[in-house]
Amino acid sequence: MNTTRNEIKARIVGAGFTMQETLDRLHRQYGWSDSASNFSNKLQRNSLRYREVVELADVIGYELKWVPRKRGDADDECRH
Repeated sequence: MNTTRNEIKARIVGAGFTMQETLDRLHRQYGWSDSASNFSNKLQRNSLRYREVVELADVIGYELKWVPRKRGDADDECRH
């Protein structure tokens, strides 16, 4: 199961966009390919770059923030 792909798709739909509408916006604003298959492949392979995730979030009305965990939470998580 590809949880990253599902999370991104859920955010797109939750923001009221289709995948194609999102791609059209990414193409216009950031010069992305407007190919749905290219985007789908990137999601399937988990190969989106950080910059691409930031741009994707932007076109669907989100911003990404780095929020520090409460003290001690970092020690409870598995480090990668």
